[in-house]
Amino acid sequence: MTGCNLETIRYYESVGLMPDPPRTSWGHRRYGSAHVERLNFVMRARDLGFTMEEIRGLLALVDRGSHTCAEVERRGRHHLDVVRSKIRDLQAIESVLDGTIARCTGSDTPDCPLLDVLNEGQIKSERVESASD
Repeated sequence: MTGCNLETIRYYESVGLMPDPPRTSWGHRRYGSAHVERLNFVMRARDLGFTMEEIRGLLALVDRGSHTCAEVERRGRHHLDVVRSKIRDLQAIESVLDGTIARCTGSDTPDCPLLDVLNEGQIKSERVESASD
């Protein structure tokens, strides 16, 4: 019903994100609508980049039943800050790679600016400079 594969569902059960479902007399798991809703919540949170621990925290708020929007917003804003930081890091990496690859000649010689940068460890210093701009 969710498109999630069985191994992933069982993993979520093993780490406590999903409750163990009731079983038939033959031991088959019986998932109800509450399981489907919770699994959709977990999958959507994963799609938005929340970590397992962050999802566990959000589910704890929901399970408690007395959460406030302010509590959820605080967690969401923290996650958004993390996402924005990752985006800045990726943009800095993109800039360094773009500039370095642009210097590559594509010739049949072994000289290559990208390998030079990787061998010299310049990426970190250039990345830090790009991020601070």
